Amino acid sequence: MTGRGWRRLTVQNWFVVMIAAITIVVGICTVVGAVMLERTNRLSDHLTDRLSPARIEGTELQTVLVDQETGVRGYLLTDNRQFLEPYASGVVAERRQYELIEGLLRDRPDLVKGLHEIRDAAAAWRKEYAEPLIADKQAGKEISAVRAESGKPAFDQVRTLLAAQNDRLSKARDDARTELAAVHNLRNWAFIAMPIFFLIFGIAIAVLLRRAVGRPLDELRVASRHVAGGNFNHHIPAHGPADIREVALDVEAMRTRIVAALEASREHEAMLSSQAADLDAQAVELRRSNAELEQFAYVASHDLQEPLRKIATFCQLLAKRYGDVLDERGAQYIHFAVDGATRMQGLINDLLSYSRVGRLYDARRPVNLELKLDKALQNLAATFEETGAVVERPDSLPQIVGDPTLLSLLWQNLIGNAIKFRHPDRPPVIRVECEQVQEKEWRFCVRDNGIGVDPEFADKIFVIFQRLHSREAYSGTGIGLAMCKKIVENHGGHIWLDTSHSGDGARICFTLRTDTPSSETRIAAATSSTRGSSS
Repeated sequence: MTGRGWRRLTVQNWFVVMIAAITIVVGICTVVGAVMLERTNRLSDHLTDRLSPARIEGTELQTVLVDQETGVRGYLLTDNRQFLEPYASGVVAERRQYELIEGLLRDRPDLVKGLHEIRDAAAAWRKEYAEPLIADKQAGKEISAVRAESGKPAFDQVRTLLAAQNDRLSKARDDARTELAAVHNLRNWAFIAMPIFFLIFGIAIAVLLRRAVGRPLDELRVASRHVAGGNFNHHIPAHGPADIREVALDVEAMRTRIVAALEASREHEAMLSSQAADLDAQAVELRRSNAELEQFAYVASHDLQEPLRKIATFCQLLAKRYGDVLDERGAQYIHFAVDGATRMQGLINDLLSYSRVGRLYDARRPVNLELKLDKALQNLAATFEETGAVVERPDSLPQIVGDPTLLSLLWQNLIGNAIKFRHPDRPPVIRVECEQVQEKEWRFCVRDNGIGVDPEFADKIFVIFQRLHSREAYSGTGIGLAMCKKIVENHGGHIWLDTSHSGDGARICFTLRTDTPSSETRIAAATSSTRGSSS
Protein backbone atom coordinates (compact mmCIF):
# COMPACT_ATOMS: atom_id res chain seq x y z
CA MET A 1 0.00 0.00 0.00
CA THR A 2 1.34 3.44 -0.90
CA GLY A 3 1.85 6.27 1.58
CA ARG A 4 -1.31 7.96 0.33
CA GLY A 5 -3.20 4.69 0.86
CA TRP A 6 -1.96 4.40 4.46
CA ARG A 7 -3.09 7.99 5.11
CA ARG A 8 -6.62 7.09 4.09
CA LEU A 9 -6.83 4.45 6.84
CA THR A 10 -8.78 5.25 10.02
CA VAL A 11 -7.81 4.12 13.52
CA GLN A 12 -10.24 1.25 13.20
CA ASN A 13 -8.66 0.26 9.86
CA TRP A 14 -5.22 0.37 11.48
CA PHE A 15 -6.32 -2.01 14.19
CA VAL A 16 -7.98 -4.29 11.62
CA VAL A 17 -4.70 -4.42 9.65
CA MET A 18 -2.70 -5.19 12.80
CA ILE A 19 -5.13 -7.89 13.91
CA ALA A 20 -5.02 -9.42 10.42
CA ALA A 21 -1.20 -9.43 10.51
CA ILE A 22 -1.19 -11.03 13.97
CA THR A 23 -3.70 -13.61 12.78
CA ILE A 24 -1.52 -14.50 9.77
CA VAL A 25 1.62 -14.80 11.92
CA VAL A 26 -0.20 -16.93 14.49
CA GLY A 27 -1.53 -19.13 11.69
CA ILE A 28 1.92 -19.62 10.19
CA CYS A 29 3.43 -20.45 13.57
CA THR A 30 0.58 -22.83 14.30
CA VAL A 31 1.10 -24.63 11.00
CA VAL A 32 4.86 -24.86 11.56
CA GLY A 33 4.34 -26.17 15.09
CA ALA A 34 1.75 -28.68 13.92
CA VAL A 35 4.07 -29.95 11.15
CA MET A 36 6.93 -30.30 13.59
CA LEU A 37 4.80 -32.15 16.10
CA GLU A 38 3.35 -34.43 13.44
CA ARG A 39 6.79 -35.30 12.07
CA THR A 40 8.16 -35.92 15.56
CA ASN A 41 5.25 -38.15 16.45
CA ARG A 42 5.51 -40.04 13.15
CA LEU A 43 9.25 -40.73 13.56
CA SER A 44 8.78 -41.64 17.21
CA ASP A 45 5.96 -44.03 16.36
CA HIS A 46 7.97 -45.58 13.52
CA LEU A 47 10.92 -46.14 15.82
CA THR A 48 9.09 -47.41 18.88
CA ASP A 49 6.22 -49.26 17.21
CA ARG A 50 7.97 -50.74 14.13
CA LEU A 51 11.77 -50.72 13.92
CA SER A 52 12.55 -51.58 17.55
CA PRO A 53 9.93 -54.40 17.74
CA ALA A 54 11.11 -55.66 14.29
CA ARG A 55 14.71 -55.76 15.57
CA ILE A 56 13.57 -57.72 18.62
CA GLU A 57 11.50 -60.10 16.51
CA GLY A 58 14.48 -60.56 14.14
CA THR A 59 16.56 -61.73 17.06
CA GLU A 60 13.72 -64.08 18.04
CA LEU A 61 13.60 -65.38 14.45
CA GLN A 62 17.33 -66.12 14.58
CA THR A 63 16.81 -68.03 17.82
CA VAL A 64 13.98 -70.07 16.30
CA LEU A 65 16.05 -71.02 13.22
CA VAL A 66 19.05 -71.95 15.38
CA ASP A 67 16.76 -74.15 17.51
CA GLN A 68 15.61 -75.92 14.31
CA GLU A 69 19.21 -76.59 13.18
CA THR A 70 20.20 -77.75 16.68
CA GLY A 71 17.21 -80.09 16.94
CA VAL A 72 17.93 -81.68 13.52
CA ARG A 73 21.63 -82.26 14.31
CA GLY A 74 20.80 -83.69 17.74
CA TYR A 75 18.24 -86.10 16.27
CA LEU A 76 20.61 -87.26 13.56
CA LEU A 77 23.40 -87.84 16.04
CA THR A 78 21.43 -89.44 18.90
CA ASP A 79 18.31 -90.77 17.20
CA ASN A 80 16.40 -89.19 20.08
CA ARG A 81 13.02 -87.97 18.89
CA GLN A 82 12.85 -85.38 21.64
CA PHE A 83 15.26 -83.29 19.55
CA LEU A 84 12.54 -83.03 16.88
CA GLU A 85 10.24 -81.11 19.22
CA PRO A 86 12.33 -77.86 19.05
CA TYR A 87 12.45 -78.35 15.28
CA ALA A 88 8.70 -78.71 14.88
CA SER A 89 7.84 -75.86 17.28
CA GLY A 90 10.53 -73.76 15.62
CA VAL A 91 8.92 -74.23 12.20
CA VAL A 92 5.57 -73.02 13.56
CA ALA A 93 7.19 -70.12 15.43
CA GLU A 94 9.20 -69.22 12.29
CA ARG A 95 6.04 -68.74 10.25
CA ARG A 96 4.52 -66.59 12.98
CA GLN A 97 7.68 -64.49 13.18
CA TYR A 98 7.66 -63.93 9.42
CA GLU A 99 4.10 -62.65 9.52
CA LEU A 100 4.77 -60.42 12.54
CA ILE A 101 8.01 -58.95 11.17
CA GLU A 102 6.52 -58.43 7.70
CA GLY A 103 3.59 -56.55 9.30
CA LEU A 104 5.98 -54.31 11.20
CA LEU A 105 8.15 -53.60 8.11
CA ARG A 106 5.42 -53.20 5.51
CA ASP A 107 6.50 -49.58 4.85
CA ARG A 108 10.16 -50.66 4.33
CA PRO A 109 10.36 -52.75 1.12
CA ASP A 110 14.14 -53.21 1.41
CA LEU A 111 13.83 -54.83 4.84
CA VAL A 112 10.87 -56.94 3.72
CA LYS A 113 12.97 -58.18 0.77
CA GLY A 114 15.73 -59.29 3.15
CA LEU A 115 13.13 -61.09 5.27
CA HIS A 116 11.88 -62.95 2.18
CA GLU A 117 15.46 -63.99 1.36
CA ILE A 118 15.84 -65.46 4.88
CA ARG A 119 12.51 -67.26 4.53
CA ASP A 120 13.49 -68.71 1.14
CA ALA A 121 16.93 -69.76 2.36
CA ALA A 122 15.47 -71.42 5.49
CA ALA A 123 12.84 -73.18 3.39
CA ALA A 124 15.54 -74.43 1.00
CA TRP A 125 17.60 -75.73 3.95
CA ARG A 126 14.63 -77.64 5.30
CA LYS A 127 13.64 -78.99 1.89
CA GLU A 128 17.14 -80.04 0.75
CA TYR A 129 18.65 -81.08 4.05
CA ALA A 130 16.49 -81.28 7.19
CA GLU A 131 13.38 -82.99 5.92
CA PRO A 132 15.17 -85.68 3.74
CA LEU A 133 17.60 -86.60 6.52
CA ILE A 134 14.81 -86.74 9.13
CA ALA A 135 12.78 -88.99 6.84
CA ASP A 136 15.74 -91.31 6.18
CA LYS A 137 16.57 -91.43 9.87
CA GLN A 138 13.00 -92.28 10.71
CA ALA A 139 13.10 -95.03 8.05
CA GLY A 140 16.09 -96.65 9.81
CA LYS A 141 18.69 -95.73 7.25
CA GLU A 142 22.21 -95.07 8.32
CA ILE A 143 23.26 -91.40 8.04
CA SER A 144 26.93 -90.87 7.43
CA ALA A 145 28.88 -88.09 9.12
CA VAL A 146 29.61 -86.48 5.78
CA ARG A 147 25.95 -86.40 4.89
CA ALA A 148 25.03 -85.13 8.35
CA GLU A 149 27.39 -82.19 7.86
CA SER A 150 26.21 -81.49 4.30
CA GLY A 151 23.52 -79.02 5.43
CA LYS A 152 25.95 -76.75 7.26
CA PRO A 153 26.76 -74.48 4.26
CA ALA A 154 23.07 -73.95 3.56
CA PHE A 155 22.36 -73.01 7.18
CA ASP A 156 25.45 -70.80 7.26
CA GLN A 157 23.84 -68.97 4.36
CA VAL A 158 20.75 -68.53 6.54
CA ARG A 159 22.97 -67.27 9.36
CA THR A 160 24.60 -64.80 6.99
CA LEU A 161 21.24 -63.53 5.78
CA LEU A 162 20.01 -63.20 9.38
CA ALA A 163 23.10 -61.24 10.36
CA ALA A 164 22.70 -58.97 7.35
CA GLN A 165 19.01 -58.43 8.13
CA ASN A 166 19.77 -57.64 11.73
CA ASP A 167 22.45 -55.20 10.63
CA ARG A 168 19.99 -53.51 8.32
CA LEU A 169 17.40 -53.31 11.13
CA SER A 170 20.00 -51.89 13.50
CA LYS A 171 21.08 -49.36 10.91
CA ALA A 172 17.45 -48.37 10.17
CA ARG A 173 16.81 -47.98 13.90
CA ASP A 174 19.93 -45.88 14.36
CA ASP A 175 19.02 -43.73 11.35
CA ALA A 176 15.51 -43.22 12.76
CA ARG A 177 16.95 -42.27 16.12
CA THR A 178 19.32 -39.78 14.48
CA GLU A 179 16.51 -38.27 12.38
CA LEU A 180 14.23 -38.14 15.43
CA ALA A 181 16.89 -36.32 17.44
CA ALA A 182 17.39 -33.84 14.58
CA VAL A 183 13.64 -33.24 14.33
CA HIS A 184 13.47 -32.85 18.12
CA ASN A 185 16.17 -30.21 17.97
CA LEU A 186 14.47 -28.44 15.07
CA ARG A 187 11.15 -28.53 16.89
CA ASN A 188 12.68 -27.16 20.08
CA TRP A 189 14.39 -24.35 18.19
CA ALA A 190 11.13 -23.58 16.41
CA PHE A 191 9.24 -23.39 19.70
CA ILE A 192 11.96 -21.19 21.18
CA ALA A 193 11.92 -18.94 18.13
CA MET A 194 8.14 -18.54 18.16
CA PRO A 195 7.83 -16.50 21.42
CA ILE A 196 10.90 -14.49 20.43
CA PHE A 197 9.30 -13.77 17.07
CA PHE A 198 6.00 -12.90 18.76
CA LEU A 199 7.83 -10.54 21.12
CA ILE A 200 9.63 -8.83 18.23
CA PHE A 201 6.43 -8.69 16.21
CA GLY A 202 4.48 -7.28 19.18
CA ILE A 203 7.16 -4.62 19.75
CA ALA A 204 7.04 -3.74 16.06
CA ILE A 205 3.25 -3.43 16.14
CA ALA A 206 3.38 -1.31 19.33
CA VAL A 207 5.99 1.02 17.77
CA LEU A 208 3.97 1.24 14.55
CA LEU A 209 0.73 1.99 16.39
CA ARG A 210 2.53 4.52 18.55
CA ARG A 211 3.90 6.32 15.51
CA ALA A 212 0.73 5.99 13.42
CA VAL A 213 -1.98 6.49 16.08
CA GLY A 214 -0.59 7.35 19.52
CA ARG A 215 1.67 10.23 18.50
CA PRO A 216 -1.01 12.05 16.43
CA LEU A 217 -3.46 11.64 19.33
CA ASP A 218 -0.91 13.06 21.76
CA GLU A 219 -0.29 16.02 19.45
CA LEU A 220 -4.03 16.62 19.16
CA ARG A 221 -4.48 16.32 22.95
CA VAL A 222 -1.62 18.72 23.76
CA ALA A 223 -2.76 21.25 21.17
CA SER A 224 -6.37 21.02 22.39
CA ARG A 225 -5.26 21.65 25.97
CA HIS A 226 -3.34 24.73 24.83
CA VAL A 227 -6.51 26.05 23.23
CA ALA A 228 -8.63 25.05 26.25
CA GLY A 229 -6.15 26.87 28.48
CA GLY A 230 -6.85 30.13 26.65
CA ASN A 231 -4.19 30.12 23.93
CA PHE A 232 -6.71 30.41 21.10
CA ASN A 233 -4.01 31.27 18.55
CA HIS A 234 -2.32 27.86 18.96
CA HIS A 235 -2.60 25.89 15.70
CA ILE A 236 -4.11 22.38 15.82
CA PRO A 237 -1.92 19.94 13.76
CA ALA A 238 -3.63 17.33 11.54
CA HIS A 239 -1.57 14.12 11.35
CA GLY A 240 -2.14 10.39 11.58
CA PRO A 241 -5.09 8.25 10.42
CA ALA A 242 -7.96 9.73 8.46
CA ASP A 243 -10.45 9.98 11.32
CA ILE A 244 -7.90 11.61 13.66
CA ARG A 245 -7.04 14.11 10.94
CA GLU A 246 -10.74 14.84 10.47
CA VAL A 247 -11.15 15.43 14.22
CA ALA A 248 -8.09 17.67 14.23
CA LEU A 249 -9.44 19.65 11.26
CA ASP A 250 -12.82 20.00 13.00
CA VAL A 251 -11.12 21.21 16.19
CA GLU A 252 -9.04 23.64 14.15
CA ALA A 253 -12.19 24.93 12.44
CA MET A 254 -13.82 25.28 15.87
CA ARG A 255 -10.76 27.17 17.14
CA THR A 256 -10.96 29.50 14.16
CA ARG A 257 -14.64 30.16 14.83
CA ILE A 258 -13.88 30.75 18.53
CA VAL A 259 -11.22 33.29 17.61
CA ALA A 260 -13.66 35.03 15.29
CA ALA A 261 -16.34 34.92 17.99
CA LEU A 262 -13.91 36.38 20.52
CA GLU A 263 -13.12 39.24 18.21
CA ALA A 264 -16.82 39.88 17.71
CA SER A 265 -17.35 39.55 21.49
CA ARG A 266 -14.69 42.18 22.17
CA GLU A 267 -16.42 44.50 19.75
CA HIS A 268 -19.77 43.80 21.41
CA GLU A 269 -18.22 44.32 24.84
CA ALA A 270 -16.96 47.71 23.79
CA MET A 271 -20.39 48.56 22.43
CA LEU A 272 -22.10 47.29 25.60
CA SER A 273 -19.79 49.28 27.83
CA SER A 274 -20.78 52.37 25.89
CA GLN A 275 -24.44 51.46 26.37
CA ALA A 276 -24.06 50.79 30.10
CA ALA A 277 -24.10 54.50 30.89
CA ASP A 278 -27.26 54.91 28.82
CA LEU A 279 -28.90 52.03 30.70
CA ASP A 280 -27.94 53.54 34.04
CA ALA A 281 -29.48 56.82 32.97
CA GLN A 282 -32.60 55.01 31.82
CA ALA A 283 -32.78 53.18 35.16
CA VAL A 284 -32.70 56.53 36.98
CA GLU A 285 -35.41 57.82 34.67
CA LEU A 286 -37.47 54.65 35.22
CA ARG A 287 -37.27 55.03 39.00
CA ARG A 288 -38.40 58.64 38.64
CA SER A 289 -41.25 57.56 36.36
CA ASN A 290 -42.32 54.86 38.85
CA ALA A 291 -42.37 57.45 41.61
CA GLU A 292 -44.57 59.67 39.45
CA LEU A 293 -46.88 56.70 38.77
CA GLU A 294 -47.16 56.08 42.50
CA GLN A 295 -48.06 59.75 42.93
CA PHE A 296 -50.59 59.48 40.13
CA ALA A 297 -52.16 56.42 41.74
CA TYR A 298 -52.47 58.36 44.99
CA VAL A 299 -54.05 61.33 43.18
CA ALA A 300 -56.38 59.03 41.23
CA SER A 301 -57.53 57.30 44.38
CA HIS A 302 -58.17 60.52 46.32
CA ASP A 303 -58.15 63.82 44.41
CA LEU A 304 -59.78 62.62 41.16
CA GLN A 305 -62.67 60.96 42.99
CA GLU A 306 -63.52 64.06 45.05
CA PRO A 307 -65.04 66.04 42.10
CA LEU A 308 -66.99 62.93 41.07
CA ARG A 309 -68.45 62.59 44.55
CA LYS A 310 -69.44 66.28 44.51
CA ILE A 311 -71.09 65.93 41.09
CA ALA A 312 -73.06 62.91 42.22
CA THR A 313 -74.00 64.53 45.56
CA PHE A 314 -75.19 67.85 44.12
CA CYS A 315 -77.07 66.14 41.28
CA GLN A 316 -78.89 64.07 43.90
CA LEU A 317 -79.66 67.27 45.88
CA LEU A 318 -81.04 68.88 42.70
CA ALA A 319 -83.24 65.90 42.11
CA LYS A 320 -84.45 65.96 45.72
CA ARG A 321 -85.14 69.72 45.99
CA TYR A 322 -86.35 70.48 42.51
CA GLY A 323 -87.67 67.08 41.53
CA ASP A 324 -91.30 68.37 41.49
CA VAL A 325 -90.26 71.33 39.30
CA LEU A 326 -88.25 69.37 36.72
CA ASP A 327 -90.02 67.59 33.94
CA GLU A 328 -89.36 63.98 33.07
CA ARG A 329 -86.48 64.84 30.70
CA GLY A 330 -84.74 67.00 33.35
CA ALA A 331 -85.00 64.17 35.90
CA GLN A 332 -83.59 61.81 33.33
CA TYR A 333 -80.62 64.14 32.72
CA ILE A 334 -79.90 64.28 36.44
CA HIS A 335 -80.09 60.47 36.60
CA PHE A 336 -77.62 60.20 33.71
CA ALA A 337 -75.20 62.59 35.45
CA VAL A 338 -75.37 60.64 38.74
CA ASP A 339 -74.97 57.31 36.95
CA GLY A 340 -71.98 58.60 34.92
CA ALA A 341 -70.21 59.90 38.01
CA THR A 342 -70.86 56.63 39.87
CA ARG A 343 -69.57 54.55 36.98
CA MET A 344 -66.49 56.79 36.67
CA GLN A 345 -65.75 56.18 40.37
CA GLY A 346 -66.10 52.43 39.87
CA LEU A 347 -63.89 52.53 36.79
CA ILE A 348 -61.17 54.47 38.64
CA ASN A 349 -61.28 52.02 41.56
CA ASP A 350 -61.08 49.04 39.19
CA LEU A 351 -58.16 50.58 37.30
CA LEU A 352 -56.34 51.20 40.54
CA SER A 353 -56.91 47.60 41.65
CA TYR A 354 -55.71 46.34 38.26
CA SER A 355 -52.53 48.45 38.39
CA ARG A 356 -51.75 47.27 41.92
CA VAL A 357 -51.74 43.58 40.98
CA GLY A 358 -48.15 42.37 41.27
CA ARG A 359 -46.98 45.77 42.50
CA LEU A 360 -48.59 46.45 45.86
CA TYR A 361 -50.20 43.05 46.45
CA ASP A 362 -47.21 40.76 46.48
CA ALA A 363 -47.07 39.14 49.92
CA ARG A 364 -45.91 35.66 48.91
CA ARG A 365 -46.61 32.93 51.44
CA PRO A 366 -48.40 29.55 51.65
CA VAL A 367 -52.13 30.13 51.14
CA ASN A 368 -54.96 27.68 51.80
CA LEU A 369 -57.21 28.05 48.76
CA GLU A 370 -60.19 26.65 50.68
CA LEU A 371 -60.08 29.59 53.08
CA LYS A 372 -59.74 32.07 50.20
CA LEU A 373 -62.73 30.47 48.45
CA ASP A 374 -64.73 30.74 51.70
CA LYS A 375 -63.87 34.43 51.97
CA ALA A 376 -64.87 35.06 48.35
CA LEU A 377 -68.22 33.33 48.92
CA GLN A 378 -68.79 35.45 52.06
CA ASN A 379 -68.13 38.61 50.02
CA LEU A 380 -70.74 37.45 47.49
CA ALA A 381 -73.28 36.36 50.10
CA ALA A 382 -75.77 39.10 49.16
CA THR A 383 -75.55 38.15 45.49
CA PHE A 384 -76.20 34.51 46.39
CA GLU A 385 -79.32 35.45 48.33
CA GLU A 386 -80.57 37.65 45.50
CA THR A 387 -80.01 35.11 42.68
CA GLY A 388 -80.37 31.80 44.52
CA ALA A 389 -76.95 30.68 43.16
CA VAL A 390 -75.46 27.38 44.29
CA VAL A 391 -71.70 26.60 44.39
CA GLU A 392 -70.48 22.99 44.14
CA ARG A 393 -66.92 22.67 45.39
CA PRO A 394 -64.43 19.80 45.89
CA ASP A 395 -63.87 18.27 49.30
CA SER A 396 -60.43 19.88 49.57
CA LEU A 397 -58.25 22.37 47.77
CA PRO A 398 -54.42 22.43 47.81
CA GLN A 399 -52.14 24.94 49.45
CA ILE A 400 -50.60 27.45 47.01
CA VAL A 401 -47.68 29.86 47.46
CA GLY A 402 -48.97 33.30 46.56
CA ASP A 403 -50.65 36.51 47.69
CA PRO A 404 -53.74 35.86 49.88
CA THR A 405 -55.55 39.05 48.84
CA LEU A 406 -55.07 38.43 45.11
CA LEU A 407 -56.09 34.76 45.33
CA SER A 408 -59.27 35.69 47.23
CA LEU A 409 -59.99 38.36 44.60
CA LEU A 410 -59.42 35.75 41.87
CA TRP A 411 -62.13 33.45 43.28
CA GLN A 412 -64.48 36.37 43.86
CA ASN A 413 -64.15 37.69 40.28
CA LEU A 414 -64.56 34.28 38.65
CA ILE A 415 -67.61 33.24 40.71
CA GLY A 416 -69.11 36.74 40.54
CA ASN A 417 -68.64 36.71 36.76
CA ALA A 418 -70.41 33.33 36.53
CA ILE A 419 -73.37 34.69 38.57
CA LYS A 420 -73.55 37.91 36.55
CA PHE A 421 -73.88 36.10 33.22
CA ARG A 422 -76.50 33.65 34.48
CA HIS A 423 -79.30 32.32 32.31
CA PRO A 424 -82.63 34.11 32.87
CA ASP A 425 -84.62 30.85 32.88
CA ARG A 426 -82.73 28.94 35.60
CA PRO A 427 -80.90 29.66 38.85
CA PRO A 428 -77.11 29.74 38.53
CA VAL A 429 -75.14 26.62 39.49
CA ILE A 430 -71.37 27.08 39.70
CA ARG A 431 -69.03 24.11 40.02
CA VAL A 432 -65.40 24.48 41.18
CA GLU A 433 -63.07 21.71 39.92
CA CYS A 434 -59.52 20.87 40.98
CA GLU A 435 -56.95 18.47 39.47
CA GLN A 436 -53.18 18.00 39.89
CA VAL A 437 -51.52 17.99 36.44
CA GLN A 438 -47.83 17.96 37.47
CA GLU A 439 -45.81 17.45 40.63
CA LYS A 440 -46.06 21.14 41.64
CA GLU A 441 -48.87 22.37 39.40
CA TRP A 442 -52.67 22.25 39.83
CA ARG A 443 -55.44 23.06 37.40
CA PHE A 444 -58.65 24.72 38.62
CA CYS A 445 -61.85 25.25 36.65
CA VAL A 446 -65.00 27.30 37.33
CA ARG A 447 -67.96 25.98 35.36
CA ASP A 448 -71.42 27.57 35.23
CA ASN A 449 -74.78 26.97 33.55
CA GLY A 450 -75.19 30.55 32.31
CA ILE A 451 -75.38 32.04 28.85
CA GLY A 452 -71.90 30.85 27.87
CA VAL A 453 -69.25 32.40 25.59
CA ASP A 454 -68.83 31.87 21.88
CA PRO A 455 -65.44 30.14 21.23
CA GLU A 456 -64.46 32.88 18.78
CA PHE A 457 -64.27 35.30 21.73
CA ALA A 458 -62.04 32.97 23.81
CA ASP A 459 -59.13 35.45 23.77
CA LYS A 460 -61.15 38.65 23.70
CA ILE A 461 -62.81 38.09 27.08
CA PHE A 462 -59.43 38.49 28.87
CA VAL A 463 -58.61 41.85 27.20
CA ILE A 464 -59.13 44.91 29.38
CA PHE A 465 -62.25 47.01 28.63
CA GLN A 466 -63.48 44.47 26.08
CA ARG A 467 -67.22 43.82 26.35
CA LEU A 468 -69.37 41.24 24.57
CA HIS A 469 -72.66 42.80 25.76
CA SER A 470 -74.05 46.31 26.14
CA ARG A 471 -73.80 48.18 29.44
CA GLU A 472 -77.59 48.21 29.70
CA ALA A 473 -77.72 44.40 29.49
CA TYR A 474 -74.88 43.70 31.93
CA SER A 475 -73.20 46.24 34.19
CA GLY A 476 -69.49 46.43 34.84
CA THR A 477 -66.27 48.07 33.68
CA GLY A 478 -64.80 45.18 31.62
CA ILE A 479 -61.83 44.65 33.92
CA GLY A 480 -62.84 41.57 35.95
CA LEU A 481 -61.46 38.76 33.79
CA ALA A 482 -58.49 40.91 32.74
CA MET A 483 -57.62 41.22 36.43
CA CYS A 484 -58.01 37.44 36.85
CA LYS A 485 -55.57 36.90 33.98
CA LYS A 486 -53.05 39.29 35.54
CA ILE A 487 -53.36 37.62 38.96
CA VAL A 488 -52.86 34.11 37.51
CA GLU A 489 -49.89 35.12 35.36
CA ASN A 490 -48.35 36.96 38.32
CA HIS A 491 -48.45 33.62 40.18
CA GLY A 492 -46.68 31.78 37.32
CA GLY A 493 -49.81 30.19 35.80
CA HIS A 494 -52.09 30.80 32.84
CA ILE A 495 -55.84 31.11 32.34
CA TRP A 496 -58.06 30.22 29.39
CA LEU A 497 -61.62 29.57 28.25
CA ASP A 498 -62.21 25.84 27.76
CA THR A 499 -63.62 25.82 24.22
CA SER A 500 -63.96 22.03 24.31
CA HIS A 501 -66.56 22.27 27.08
CA SER A 502 -69.87 20.77 25.99
CA GLY A 503 -73.19 21.73 27.53
CA ASP A 504 -74.68 24.93 28.86
CA GLY A 505 -72.64 27.80 30.26
CA ALA A 506 -68.92 28.48 30.20
CA ARG A 507 -65.87 26.78 31.74
CA ILE A 508 -62.86 28.93 32.65
CA CYS A 509 -59.68 27.10 33.74
CA PHE A 510 -56.41 28.32 35.22
CA THR A 511 -53.25 26.81 36.69
CA LEU A 512 -51.34 27.63 39.88
CA ARG A 513 -48.12 26.23 41.32
CA THR A 514 -47.48 25.01 44.85
CA ASP A 515 -44.03 26.66 44.85
CA THR A 516 -42.91 30.23 44.30
CA PRO A 517 -42.83 31.14 40.57
CA SER A 518 -39.45 31.99 39.09
CA SER A 519 -38.35 35.58 38.73
CA GLU A 520 -38.45 35.21 34.94
CA THR A 521 -42.11 34.17 35.09
CA ARG A 522 -43.03 37.08 37.36
CA ILE A 523 -41.15 39.57 35.19
CA ALA A 524 -42.89 38.24 32.09
CA ALA A 525 -46.24 38.60 33.82
CA ALA A 526 -45.44 42.10 35.02
CA THR A 527 -44.29 43.29 31.58
CA SER A 528 -46.97 41.54 29.52
CA SER A 529 -49.38 43.70 27.56
CA THR A 530 -52.44 44.94 29.38
CA ARG A 531 -55.33 42.73 28.40
CA GLY A 532 -58.70 42.12 30.05
CA SER A 533 -62.22 40.87 29.45
CA SER A 534 -65.84 41.68 29.86
CA SER A 535 -67.05 41.02 33.36
